[in-house]
Amino acid sequence: MFRVKFIMTMFALSVFFNACNQKIERKIQIKETKTQNRLPSIPEEMYFAGEKIILKDWDIRERLDREILVNTYFQSATSLIIKRSHRWFPILDQLLKKSNIHPDFKYLAVIESALVEQATSHAGAQGFWQFMPFTAKEFNLIINEEVDERLDVIKSTKAACSYLLKANRTLKDWIMTAASYNRGVHGVLADKSWQKAKSYFDLEQNDETARYVFRILAMKLILENPEKYGFNIPNEHRYPTLKVNSLLIKHSISNLSEWALSKGINFKILRKLNPWLKTTRLTIKNKYFTLLLPLNTENLKPYHNY
Repeated sequence: MFRVKFIMTMFALSVFFNACNQKIERKIQIKETKTQNRLPSIPEEMYFAGEKIILKDWDIRERLDREILVNTYFQSATSLIIKRSHRWFPILDQLLKKSNIHPDFKYLAVIESALVEQATSHAGAQGFWQFMPFTAKEFNLIINEEVDERLDVIKSTKAACSYLLKANRTLKDWIMTAASYNRGVHGVLADKSWQKAKSYFDLEQNDETARYVFRILAMKLILENPEKYGFNIPNEHRYPTLKVNSLLIKHSISNLSEWALSKGINFKILRKLNPWLKTTRLTIKNKYFTLLLPLNTENLKPYHNY
């Protein structure tokens, strides 16, 4: 009899807890629905590189909406981009402005690499700006057994600026220029020619290029107003700009690990600040290199020093 009562009690408790769990799940679903409904509506117009983009056409709105939703609800990836942007955007803004390129082009780097210095594509493109080896060499980035300057943010950004300026001299349209970073200048010109189109937004293109500019626009909207899209990341949680010293290297270094230790850091920290170093040595022949080292006040030091 006692065993029967025990089983009935456990069954009743099981029914009770299941009912509670279902109520909690319903509340979570309602909360998620409310969160989704709080997304701001797509504006009727926006600007990119100083050019006004009218967003009233339903095809344009739906294509932009797709990229906004993809990046808003891919929360971990976009949260990391927001954190990294705090470190890198001031540097990218400065370099772009020096080349007379609108700072909006930093969002091109965002969709290319998610602001990961060592980002690598399946095709072999690398770095913030995802240069392929042959394009990198065309714009004077050194790639050899010891060095890959595609991973140097400063040098690769300057190379990207050179590409964009050259492309815009031909295309005479900054939005087309942005598309050309994916399609190539000749590809964009060919698409314009046979379709007799005057705007990127009138072109029928391959799926990747058709989405490319909309991905840039979506990241611009989200990163300019992250709170509107549900990303509440305080400044103290975002990654700070690292304070560094620049040291011009005029002589070869046969062992970078030993060299780093002599500077009070280690090879891990040296590679953190100089990811373009591929091996444990640096040979100086016809060109000097600059290595970045952390300032003494920076919280970037060997662990045993804490």
